[in-house]
Amino acid sequence: MKTNSFFLLIIVLLSIAIGYVFGSHRIGFSNIQPITNPSVKKLNTLVTYLTNDYVDKINTDSLVGVLIEDIVDELDPHSVYIPAVQKQSISESMQGNFKGIGVSFFMVRDTIAVVRVLEGGPSEKAGLKSGDRILMLDQDTLYQKNLPSTDIVSKLKGSSEVPIQLKVFRKKIDSTLTFDLKRGSVPLPSVSSSYMINDETGYIKINRFSQTTFIEFSEALAKLVDQEIQHLILDLRGNPGGYLLPAKQIADDFLSAKKPIVIVESNNGIRERTVASSSGSFEKGSLYVLVDENSASASEVIAGAIQDNDRGLIIGRRTFGKGLVQQQMPLGGGDQIRLTTARYYTPTGRSIQRPYDSTSRDDYYAEVQDRYMTGEMQNEANIPVNDTLVYTTPKGRVVYGGGGITPDLYVSNDESPDEVWNNYFLRSNILNNFIFLEMDANPKKYDFENPAQFFNESLPYQEDFVEAFKEYCKANSFPIEINKKNKAIFLNSAKAFIAIQLFDENLYVRIANQKDLFIEKALDDIKSY
Repeated sequence: MKTNSFFLLIIVLLSIAIGYVFGSHRIGFSNIQPITNPSVKKLNTLVTYLTNDYVDKINTDSLVGVLIEDIVDELDPHSVYIPAVQKQSISESMQGNFKGIGVSFFMVRDTIAVVRVLEGGPSEKAGLKSGDRILMLDQDTLYQKNLPSTDIVSKLKGSSEVPIQLKVFRKKIDSTLTFDLKRGSVPLPSVSSSYMINDETGYIKINRFSQTTFIEFSEALAKLVDQEIQHLILDLRGNPGGYLLPAKQIADDFLSAKKPIVIVESNNGIRERTVASSSGSFEKGSLYVLVDENSASASEVIAGAIQDNDRGLIIGRRTFGKGLVQQQMPLGGGDQIRLTTARYYTPTGRSIQRPYDSTSRDDYYAEVQDRYMTGEMQNEANIPVNDTLVYTTPKGRVVYGGGGITPDLYVSNDESPDEVWNNYFLRSNILNNFIFLEMDANPKKYDFENPAQFFNESLPYQEDFVEAFKEYCKANSFPIEINKKNKAIFLNSAKAFIAIQLFDENLYVRIANQKDLFIEKALDDIKSY
């Protein structure tokens, strides 16, 4: 059955979001042999006829792209065709950096407003600030044109070889400023936060596994070890995966020598077993790994290695359930295919890949949301268990294969649909945009000297703030109910968004983590340790 273009786009985005490349970025490809398969010869002949003999002019590249999409759609749900136009953004995410000026922005009326200056990028070094309006890039006027975001991004990103000049209006001083800079490398950190929760407990959050993840993780862990942590909370919630190598390296830091980490079985049945070295940086302290239904792929490798070796406790909800390995291979013309080439198994030998042979791709990805309907998100008793896939850890704990990692300590999501919507909404762009406009209009209210001061003080003018947000939502046809029950959640979310615009993502995560049920579950277990 032919898939419409919108559905294909959704599947590509979801498939890209869950798993990434997963295999090592040192990729070897099969030797491309001359075409001998009769079916492939037929396709090649058809394309030749269409190119040379068909009565109307047609775009054969587009036809081939549709054909490839249809073929890949018949494979497993994690094999994906990647057109050249999508290749760059995916590569940037996995490299851990991109080339540009290093700002996040949105349009205020018809002008580019800098929401955040990204740490380590050219704009930060040049002196741009949150709230600046970018008026011109060289001789190109960027305001009063209603440019789409994609056009703006293409203008701000690009080669770092050529100097550029930005003309910027800074509202705080009512002046137009000129900045000379070069586009350059802008870090895209995969370790978004690390800090001490208390005198003995450290916290690290990893949002994906890129080429730079293990370096970032090692630096974060070293700082926490220097502060003599006895307990570590590793947050992999919402982490869709990435490269296998950094996941192996991170697991190695927690496991003693020769402990198994992961088993990868290639398409020819050959198994490669990875074991820990003798140089782990945190082999003794207590370890807690936070996961949820969106923790997938490389995240599940770490969770599986920790659980199967009885090294620590997995806290949260059942993970996504991806036990397949992909390699990204060139097709020519910039197009690529991310092809499943192997399966992986946790140290006890279990596969945590969810079944997919009897379901469509949309049903496969919808299974995570279906867990709300089955009651699994509210009660761990509703987690499906495959009694035929029973495994035992070295200390005799029973674990199961066949559909994700089931946590040792369960955190239910028993909120009503309204509460779920509110929490989603409060982390959406409309709150982020409101925060920018509020601080832009009232800068003196948000004049904090440093992150520590901001973290320890309450949000100013709370009642006025709440009312202003309600009016903003109403004006944007997005009414929301803020009552006694959810007001504290709202104010904490708002404070987190202010933190990322004033300071950095690390402070955003610290504030968002306050009263976090997953972290509280870990801290409760530490108290009884």
